[in-house]
Amino acid sequence: MNRKTRPYLFYDTTQSVCTTCLHPCEAKILIKDERVYMDKWCPAHGTERVLVSDDADYYRLCREVYVKPPEMPQRFATPMTYGCPYDCGLCPDHMQHSCLSIVEISDHCNLRCPTCYAASGPERLSHRSLEEVVAMLDAIVASEGEADVVQISGGEPTLHPEFFAILDAARARPIKHLMVNTNGLRIAQDAAFAERLASYAPGLEVYLQFDSLKREALMDLRGADLRGPHEAALARLDALGLSTTLVMTVKRGVNDDEIGDVIRHGQRYSCVRGVTLQPIQNAGRVEAYDPAKHRLTVSELRRRIAEQSGVFTPADVLPVPCNPDTLAMAYALRNPGGPEGLVPLTRYLDAATLLAGERSTIVFEGDPALKAQVFKLFSTNHSPESQSSCLSELLCCLPRIEAPRLSYRDVFRVLIVQFMDAQSLDIRALKKSCIHIARPDGRLIPFEAYNLFHRDERALQLGRIQRGLDQARRRREIPIASAAPAR
Repeated sequence: MNRKTRPYLFYDTTQSVCTTCLHPCEAKILIKDERVYMDKWCPAHGTERVLVSDDADYYRLCREVYVKPPEMPQRFATPMTYGCPYDCGLCPDHMQHSCLSIVEISDHCNLRCPTCYAASGPERLSHRSLEEVVAMLDAIVASEGEADVVQISGGEPTLHPEFFAILDAARARPIKHLMVNTNGLRIAQDAAFAERLASYAPGLEVYLQFDSLKREALMDLRGADLRGPHEAALARLDALGLSTTLVMTVKRGVNDDEIGDVIRHGQRYSCVRGVTLQPIQNAGRVEAYDPAKHRLTVSELRRRIAEQSGVFTPADVLPVPCNPDTLAMAYALRNPGGPEGLVPLTRYLDAATLLAGERSTIVFEGDPALKAQVFKLFSTNHSPESQSSCLSELLCCLPRIEAPRLSYRDVFRVLIVQFMDAQSLDIRALKKSCIHIARPDGRLIPFEAYNLFHRDERALQLGRIQRGLDQARRRREIPIASAAPAR
């Protein structure tokens, strides 16, 4: 008897949430025609198939090779009561400490962007008090001991009336590196402000919103033609020598054809340390967004970097081991005196030393010291200064390489940061989230979970889900008790 076979490879199982009701649902990971899908099933709303990668080999590389033991925080702030993703704080079931901690100091903004995960705008006038911000900073220190990277964000954080007092409070704590997440308008318009900001360097980086070089794309994403302010801000930051990362929110069909142009544009400025690509997340305010048309996966952005940059190949863009499903990274060395402006790290090191074969089999697995250095470099917890130091250490591990002493001005990084939304949420990946939002009550909440369940009115829906889980537990006569995972 001939048995029927399913038209896909059943690769794994995971948990997700229903896109409609946000209740937990089963999910299967399937591979079909070299593409990876998550099939979700909700008892109330049925099935849903979501593309999670259009490159099965890259997905398996993330899952099977770029994996390292989880790094724990110093403390857990919430118990395990309802299960992931409803216990965030961090709870003992979370599998990664905070590589990057975000402190949102304001809901107010001088733009009302059609795309804004925080739904900020001029009409929202509230700022966190200095006391609340200090409590958030202290929560980070309690969780991390010495925090690697803390990002001051908003809204538009530069509009906070006590902005510099907040920077002083952060400087007074064991925090290695500060970022300021900004649209750049105040930097472009206020020379005195920019000069005072630069006085906090080194150890401070500007995370500059920079989505496009074209008016049409900026109007779609930001509701304003920001080309002039962007260039004025970059010119000022370059003159001040203040480390800057260009941050590009990427929307399919709007600006995904400009990735190479933005990378090349960043190379023109000595202050720019790299470009971060964030595919659009269906959270907060997302006008004119259709996930079927506009959503992008990490593997798609990885390929666009290779196709458009003229510098990187797909093998240069590697998974980030702390959360390889949602993060990928490429390093390059600046070579202003040579024929190329950037030289990819893997090529500089001889890519065959690190990667070989069609499926990027990892050769360095056989050398534990080299493997540890590669994993250390490909992490999100680096400042520009620590990147260069770590890269020098990696070079020293390799034979036949005369390792230079690199300064942070020599290193250029391209990073993909995909924030999952209700449609694409994979609980296994969420447990490995290393980008967390600090709260005044001492909690650190993974970025995706915060936007889905804790921001503004979403907290009301979370409360309803938790009450429903309480009722189901009582019906089964199982007492509510905090569980402890195996160590």
